[in-house]
Amino acid sequence: MCAAPEKMVTQTPAAFSAPRYFHLVWDEELDELRPALEAIRARRAEVLEHWHELYVCHFGDSRMLSEHDFLELFGSEVDATLQDLLEHNMEGFVTDIRKIGEELAARRVPFSELVVSMHLFEEAATHNFPPESEVRLYRVFDKLSHIRIIALAQSYFGSFSALAVTQLQELEQEALKLPPNKRTYFRGMVGASAAMRLLYERIEAAAETQSTVLVVGETGTGKELVARALHESGPDAKAAFVALNCSALPKDLIESELFGYKRGAFSGANADYQGLFRAAHGGTLFLDEITEMAPETQSKLLRAIQERMVRPVGSTREIAVKVRLIASTNRDPEEAMSKGMLRRDLYYRLSANVLTTPPLRERLEDVPLLVDHFIALFNQKVARVPPVQGIDPRALELLLHHPWPGNVRELAGAIESAFTFGRSPTITVEDLPAAITGAKRPSRTAAAAPLVSMAEAERDLIQRTLESSKQNKTRAAQMLGISRKQLYAKIAKYGIQTD
Repeated sequence: MCAAPEKMVTQTPAAFSAPRYFHLVWDEELDELRPALEAIRARRAEVLEHWHELYVCHFGDSRMLSEHDFLELFGSEVDATLQDLLEHNMEGFVTDIRKIGEELAARRVPFSELVVSMHLFEEAATHNFPPESEVRLYRVFDKLSHIRIIALAQSYFGSFSALAVTQLQELEQEALKLPPNKRTYFRGMVGASAAMRLLYERIEAAAETQSTVLVVGETGTGKELVARALHESGPDAKAAFVALNCSALPKDLIESELFGYKRGAFSGANADYQGLFRAAHGGTLFLDEITEMAPETQSKLLRAIQERMVRPVGSTREIAVKVRLIASTNRDPEEAMSKGMLRRDLYYRLSANVLTTPPLRERLEDVPLLVDHFIALFNQKVARVPPVQGIDPRALELLLHHPWPGNVRELAGAIESAFTFGRSPTITVEDLPAAITGAKRPSRTAAAAPLVSMAEAERDLIQRTLESSKQNKTRAAQMLGISRKQLYAKIAKYGIQTD
């Protein structure tokens, strides 16, 4: 066993449950380090100036912090942490470091820049150590630097994830307040194209009734998102939302899954099961890929919709249910009916309210918005070092010219893949899947939506963001993930009219 030092850094009793890195440095070592710490504090202005010079030399024009911001942020951090160390207050030391980590995350300073800056501080600080300082003191200071980096990483990534969640929630709330022809987000769906804005409008109209709805669209276009948006926009938004993918179950099991069964109704039915209709009572039942359901089950489904009653398998008694049914299919309904995959009477019941989800190839102008959305989403879910700040224009250009056979789901997979295999804060061409980087530009046809250039897409995105932020340029820059200086430059570049 390792023998503990005679005296460790003074802490309150609660601190003994704190992370073990608190105990890398001991009281005796801080006492030995005191002359060096006091020398740094006495020459504070010189240390900060030297540190900033190293920062500028290392990062050049790519640096995120201006001289004023650098000296203000890190100057206050140096003052606070030196005082903590001189008082043997390691809890305060870590707390003050975490504050600067949160601030730098809010300013979207890349984590790699933050880490390098801390090493540059070590170089600037030790340069001002008293000439007689022993090598041992440099090792103690190095241990403090390790603690500093650990605490910074914890607060930085915790704050970055929280900021991503907050930003998404704020964008969603702002989107709901906008008129339909101004929206870029709507209840989890992303897009500002005419097709998507029309879809948002139709969802709100359909949500006001309790009628059945059929959602038609290719695989990966977000049919379940549409169903959830219908539910959340309706009067029973707080009630249950129950979803079933009909293609995920054998056809002979769907009936018992929907309507429930009585104990002993068949082999393995060892207890009563209420079924999904009753589980969704008062709310919404979403049946995805309804054409995968056997025709005889479709007939029973139609009766349940019309009568608002279900009969569990093995029961002689019907049970009343109050459920709003939403169904979806990735097939053309007419073709499905001609092939016997969709009963005509069921279709006629559903067809009073049909919503169509547009394929991504017909709304390519939404790709930049979707990319930003998925970057924020995966920054929240994936603890990546460094976090992703944006996408290289060449990579975005490839995404704008891809045919997207898998639609939005394929795009989400491409961005997730870039998070997994990329290592820089910017998604590059090399980070994208081979299916995209090797794809040829699709030919334009009368049926295809016109492709937009990168500049046109960026101009449109900036214009829409300014509209949604009510011309608040600080807020717009935050939503776009760029600095105000960069935003003003782009406004001038594209000749965008602002208030």
